[in-house]
Amino acid sequence: MISGATSPVPLAAVVLAGGASRRMGRDKATLPFDGPAGPTTLVEHVVSTVAPRCSPVFVIAAPGQPLPDLPAQVLRDEVRGVGPLLATGRGLRAAAEAGCQWAFVCAVDMPYLAMDFVDELATPAARLGVDVVLPWDGRDHYLAGVYRTSLAEQISALVAAGERSMRALVDTVDTQRIVLPEQRALTNANTPADLPVRH
Repeated sequence: MISGATSPVPLAAVVLAGGASRRMGRDKATLPFDGPAGPTTLVEHVVSTVAPRCSPVFVIAAPGQPLPDLPAQVLRDEVRGVGPLLATGRGLRAAAEAGCQWAFVCAVDMPYLAMDFVDELATPAARLGVDVVLPWDGRDHYLAGVYRTSLAEQISALVAAGERSMRALVDTVDTQRIVLPEQRALTNANTPADLPVRH
């Protein structure tokens, strides 16, 4: 029997909400979002999407960034605008301290996020014992992958060496890419036009 085939691999979630949002022109996390359950914000929508599958959920926010009350643990970057690598490390460290071996790391700007594909990443992560599993549909989706939480130490070393990109991490650890058909769930909202509109 394949490990993880009958029960889901335990996952924490790390939602990166503190990005600069330059193309959007305003904070993405608090954008109004007209979701299936009614009006909410994008960060609330993403947290509510990951929470049924992942526990605990950590939201990594910028210093002073206003957020609504969330059913998640909010951690704040010490400085603003240093990129997703440092924030990922902060979330993975918190997940490791919570006793989790794996975490699903995602961006807050994913209005169509669904968790259907996550076990296609988590199961091979546990079975193969790799450090990172990313969905691949012609390109890497660094902020929609499963990461080993012990990578927090390696991230700290990379950041100390001046690295800021997620690629710097995945290129230096044991990374497995899972070829998936194009997933609407992986769509990022970079401008207001990218957000769903209810007709």
